[in-house]
Amino acid sequence: MSPEIFDKLSAALRGRVLVREPLSRHTTWRVGGPADLFLVPVDRSDLLAALGLCHEAGLPWMVLGAGSNLLVRDGGIRGAVIHTGGLKELVFEEEGLARAGGGLPLMTLIRETVRRGLAGLEALAGIPGTVGGGVTMNAGAGGQDLAGVVRAVTLASPEGEEIWEAPRLHFGYRGSSLPRDRVVVEVLLAFERKDPAALEQTIREHLARRRSSQGVRGPSAGSVFKNPTGTPAWRLIDEAGLRGASVGGAQVSTVHTNFIVNTGGATARDVMELIEYVRKTVCSRSGVTLEPEVRIAGEDG
Repeated sequence: MSPEIFDKLSAALRGRVLVREPLSRHTTWRVGGPADLFLVPVDRSDLLAALGLCHEAGLPWMVLGAGSNLLVRDGGIRGAVIHTGGLKELVFEEEGLARAGGGLPLMTLIRETVRRGLAGLEALAGIPGTVGGGVTMNAGAGGQDLAGVVRAVTLASPEGEEIWEAPRLHFGYRGSSLPRDRVVVEVLLAFERKDPAALEQTIREHLARRRSSQGVRGPSAGSVFKNPTGTPAWRLIDEAGLRGASVGGAQVSTVHTNFIVNTGGATARDVMELIEYVRKTVCSRSGVTLEPEVRIAGEDG
């Protein structure tokens, strides 16, 4: 990366421009090497400027939200990582409609909608991540998912902004057709009216259930594997005798076996090797090949 690119970005952006920023500071696993450049635009116009300058300089980039569904390899990311922390707006419009920024924490959206008696996401209470990441992977729990409330998504690219209506998003289980070369800027959501007190009670129940079954200790990234048809991933892992299995500082959680925990000093390589060991062992025991739910990015160290 040339100093000229850094100088251009620093002069043009109102947000932060960091060099060789360790991504272990920005992922919930607390692992991952550095990004050549780490950009934190303060708003939509700053984001568009960052995307335009990266494109002009031929600098590859990727987007990062809360880092809760991401494993960055130990060699880090070549090019720029663009953080969506400046996109946290939340506006309530006509009856049942809301516009949420892509960088807004998903839990903030859930709490604010429930407080207004707007139903549709309360079962997702406790799921980490941002609205943008949640929409991209169609986060879901308890019979609800983002697909049930999303009406349109505004995306940003070096060419500007565009709106994708819900039918174009092709939501599926833990996935959508949203491309990786776009940034989720804003999401239009539609909710149903229900009693706020009943929704608050639902949130409390889901949070209590999540603490009981997923109250793991140590940094993790949530569920590592998608649930195959028929049997949840955690049960297949448990039945394969993998509860507590470890590689280096990475360990299959003893509380919830679809979580891998950084017990201290884990590297991304430790996590990768444990993921592969779990997949091979489960496949040999049950014949089921588990598919990772987490996104893996970057270069080996």
